Amino acid sequence: MAEQQTALGPVRAAMLRRAAAEAGEIIAAARRDASALLAAARRDAAAAVNQARADGLAQAVPLAAAERNRGHRAAREALLGAERGLRDEAEQRIRAAVLGLGDQPGYGELRDRLTAVARAAAGPGAAVSEHPAGGVVARAPGVLVDCSLPRLADRVIARLAAQIRELGPS
Repeated sequence: MAEQQTALGPVRAAMLRRAAAEAGEIIAAARRDASALLAAARRDAAAAVNQARADGLAQAVPLAAAERNRGHRAAREALLGAERGLRDEAEQRIRAAVLGLGDQPGYGELRDRLTAVARAAAGPGAAVSEHPAGGVVARAPGVLVDCSLPRLADRVIARLAAQIRELGPS
């Protein structure tokens, strides 16, 4: 058996060399395949990240525009609300000032002038009466002349409408 082992030694060595060479080739091929797979995976991952970035930007643009539009609308509504508040306050002050004339010392003279204007506008035979909020109202058949303080306040506000509209945040 020792002779067989000695005789088989070169065969065994040749087989080991061939097995080692084949193993080396298999390992080298596996490394090449792994390297190619890894490179492909990196390319695929980079492409996926780029696509996700592009998709995210594509989705973000309309969302950002919508948010910007909402902000513009909110700012415009706030501005309009502030302007409306200033106009309302101006109108209230004008109305309060005109309606407060009934409590002023010269109101009797004002009421007399309003009575004369109302009577002249309504025509002869008009009945003139005091309005509960101040001022007078004249009535004749088919005619009503309102010289009440609330009506005068409305006319003052209408006449000052352009200046009142100009009130607002600048």
